[in-house]
Amino acid sequence: MATTNPVQFIQQTRSEIAKITWPGRREVVLTTVMVFLLATLAATFFFLVDLLIRTGLTEVLSAF
Repeated sequence: MATTNPVQFIQQTRSEIAKITWPGRREVVLTTVMVFLLATLAATFFFLVDLLIRTGLTEVLSAF
C-alpha cells in the first residue's frame, strides 16, 4: 500500500474537490418536484392496496 504524506493528501483532495459540479437551481427544483410527485403516487397506491385488502378481509371475516 502506497503511503501519502499530508501535503500530497491535501493537494489530491483539493484537486478532487475542484472536479465537483454542483446542480443548478432548475435541476434541484425539478428533482424535488419529482420526488414529491413519486412519493404522493406511492402513498396513493399503497393506500388503495391497503383499502382493498382491508375491505376483502372484512368481508371474508364477516361471513363467519
